[in-house]
Amino acid sequence: MCRSIKTLRPPVLAEEATEDEIRAAALQYVRKVSGFRAPAAHNQAVFDRAVEAVTEATAELLAGLEVRGGAGARRAS
Repeated sequence: MCRSIKTLRPPVLAEEATEDEIRAAALQYVRKVSGFRAPAAHNQAVFDRAVEAVTEATAELLAGLEVRGGAGARRAS
């Protein structure tokens, strides 16, 4: 997988991931999967929709993860 996508959950991250960090990871994922760093104009809309969908799915995943043990333990509601 793309090495520039970093882990976005505690304890790897000291605090919760920001919206910008989540979006950056989503963009890297879509770039990797599509094979395009920057899509052509005729692919821009579908590329942008994919980034949005992955951003939303990532935020939902991070919000639902239960991290056990250690100082960073928390459970999102």
